[in-house]
Amino acid sequence: MIAESDSAKAERLSRKRARFLPVLAVIFISQQATFFAGFGQGDRTVDNVQAGAWLILSIVLLLFLATGGGWVYSRAVRDLANDELTRANRYDAFRVGFLAAMAGCIALYVLTLVEPLTGREAVHLVMTIGIAAALLRFAILERRALVDG
Repeated sequence: MIAESDSAKAERLSRKRARFLPVLAVIFISQQATFFAGFGQGDRTVDNVQAGAWLILSIVLLLFLATGGGWVYSRAVRDLANDELTRANRYDAFRVGFLAAMAGCIALYVLTLVEPLTGREAVHLVMTIGIAAALLRFAILERRALVDG
């Protein structure tokens, strides 16, 4: 059996990432629907587990956005998969995520003038807006690069 080269592995990782990013975004956003519908905001054990799961998923997604994923591959493969275009896409995704989070903060500030929110609700909303926007932007840019490239 012929061993697959690092560049072939990196190409496969890039294609997987481009296909999987929209799925991750849909999973993350749909998970938030239950929270924003009023579930998971209590102090029951199930609510705390749901909040913990959201926090863990948020951390994993942030790490994925920061590194490009592919943690099971060698450093050489990850470096090849995270080329200059991917890094530029990631930086743009973080820029969009930051701007979306700030817009969310502004909207929450206005909202709290008429409807009080807990700190947990506000943090949850801002993090969700920022992470989802960055993830969606990265997905769009990576898919576009895959089609163009």
